[in-house]
Amino acid sequence: MSAGPLFARPEVRHEGHLKVTGEARYTGDHYPPGLLFAACAASPYPHALVRHVDTTAARAVPGVQVVLTGADVQGVRFGRYLRDMPVLAQDRVRFIGERVAAVAAETKEAAEEAVSLIDVEYEELPAVFDPQVSLGGSAPVLHPDPDQYGVAGAPRTRPEHPNLQGDLVAGCSAAEIEAALARADRVFEHAFRTPRQHQGYIEPHGAVVWFEGEVCRVISTNKAPFTLRAQLAAVTGHPLEQIVVHNRFIGGDFGGKGFSLDEFVCFYLARASGRPVRSVMSYVEDLSAAGPRHAAQITLRTGVSHDGRFLAHSADVVFDGGAYAAGKASADLVPHGGLDTMSAYTVPETRHRLRTVYTNSVPGGHMRAPGEVQAVFAGESHVDLIADGLGLDPVGLRRRNLRRGGPGGDPVSDVPDRVLSRAAESLQWQAPRPRGRAVGLALYRRKGGSGRGGVVLRAVAPDRFTVVTGAVDQGSGTVTMLARVAAAALGVPESCIEVVQESTAASMFDQGAGASRVTRVLGAATELAARDLCELLLASPDYPQEVAREVEAPRGEHSAAFGAVAVEVEVDEGTGQITVLEAALVADTGTILNPVSHRGQLEGGFAFGLGAALMEELPVEDGQVLAGSLGDYKLPTSPDMPPLAIHNVTGTEGAGPFGAQPVGEFGNLGVAPAIANAVARATGVRLPALPLSPEALWEALSTRR
Repeated sequence: MSAGPLFARPEVRHEGHLKVTGEARYTGDHYPPGLLFAACAASPYPHALVRHVDTTAARAVPGVQVVLTGADVQGVRFGRYLRDMPVLAQDRVRFIGERVAAVAAETKEAAEEAVSLIDVEYEELPAVFDPQVSLGGSAPVLHPDPDQYGVAGAPRTRPEHPNLQGDLVAGCSAAEIEAALARADRVFEHAFRTPRQHQGYIEPHGAVVWFEGEVCRVISTNKAPFTLRAQLAAVTGHPLEQIVVHNRFIGGDFGGKGFSLDEFVCFYLARASGRPVRSVMSYVEDLSAAGPRHAAQITLRTGVSHDGRFLAHSADVVFDGGAYAAGKASADLVPHGGLDTMSAYTVPETRHRLRTVYTNSVPGGHMRAPGEVQAVFAGESHVDLIADGLGLDPVGLRRRNLRRGGPGGDPVSDVPDRVLSRAAESLQWQAPRPRGRAVGLALYRRKGGSGRGGVVLRAVAPDRFTVVTGAVDQGSGTVTMLARVAAAALGVPESCIEVVQESTAASMFDQGAGASRVTRVLGAATELAARDLCELLLASPDYPQEVAREVEAPRGEHSAAFGAVAVEVEVDEGTGQITVLEAALVADTGTILNPVSHRGQLEGGFAFGLGAALMEELPVEDGQVLAGSLGDYKLPTSPDMPPLAIHNVTGTEGAGPFGAQPVGEFGNLGVAPAIANAVARATGVRLPALPLSPEALWEALSTRR
């Protein structure tokens, strides 16, 4: 069987029957014998000293087996790179919702009652909620002893300000960018703001932890089992080889399930009690503590020639990192997507400074295309403003500055032109429209993710093959993708392939789902393993046979792809209501392995971007998250979706198996700026902040009147 016909056929999800019949078991479905239920006491203050914790009444509640405070796990902190977040706060709390004590009891009700009886004496401290204020000279220092924090890797360079989590500069020097801007005919400067956003997964964070002798076993909502195992070993001191993370279903992710809170608390409760302990967050807890998208303040400056050529570009991006940096995975502790304000264009001189700042707010984490959503909204709004200032057509300005060639002398490609043209033509960009209606467009370029992972491919019989992986499937179709890649590379029907998801003790290392890496890394490993296995079977056609292959993919230009979004909006100037009438999403596409999932990722990405554009914001007032459920948070639903056309532009071979391009974080990037640009064309009013709410537009229109 050749790959072409297999990949052209719409796929059937291998795990689909388990989900639709209710047989799929998620973390919250596990109740091992002797299970205890965990609950945590949380701080009601954004910043305070912890003077005393009295657990006497809590310990007296019938059914309570263990009560732990910060004193019991003294100095134990965790984090994906910087371990600055305490398992339980001991001396100080830094955000509302930070855990100060934990209980394990025979029932959930007993645990919650005990938590309510824990008496904590606090001494309030001045709090800071604005990153710019936090960087000022009079702001309280939120982490006075950073040298006590461990790191997962090379030593951390101390930032220049104590309230800086991370500080990354990319591009030319400050003096060089100022000189380049000074040489331009025009310099445009604009500022933008984006809010915190929750990932919107249905399943909240949770974990089940128990010990079998010296072996610690974990079932978790974490999408990176091997990374979680390494973090647990580093934080707790328990031997790595005696920690086993089991692979189970995950009920949605969108970037939010790489960061864990419950596993560490459950580890200490289970070790103290000698029994399994289960913790599942409430939505209030999840929305208040589980790592939302970073709010951002972005200032852009671009120098332009008189004929509309981009000559120099400067971006100053300040992310609100919240109370802890624990949710960030990179060593520089900034969302790298902030570098992509103008990455779709050729700009001779660029300088980006990304800063992440400590505040007394919920700690920031990763969310679908972290940093890029903020950057592309600012950058593509900025490009339209430049076109307006120069009196040029926005599509023409983009075409004049397109990044057509790759690094190292790669040949010039017409794909960016075709992507841009297809988006403009799909909604008849130039066609006249009545008052209050207009088309907006946004262009972007995204690199595929990097990472490391491997699979074991076994030939059990001539018509039976098994792919063994330690990767989770957080809903994106990983299992189905691996089966189809293996079938195509082996030249056998897909029905001959079984994908087995194993624990960390019985599978090869996998870095985890995220950064659009899974198809690129594990798909490539599967393709290579299949080709090796074919050679092995040709040389020795005996069964069973086994091949293991690992791939490490660097983050690079080869995996970059262009995308564009065009939308038509209608604005009610009397109310400020924005309605998206029609939309088109154009994707620079390689080989499509799973046609249904590919389209689903793009359509789902558009819906994700639509929510960010028009309604999604995690509201925080004086450090208190005001949304107590996803109903309060306001996610888009089916009636909010406009008619959406998906256009695939071929021509770029991706770095994934059989030339596949990643699309997991691709569809949502251009939606918000396209809508903002359409609203500006329809009304003459530019909204520089997300979400583009009716209230904000009505107020702006009223001011103009």
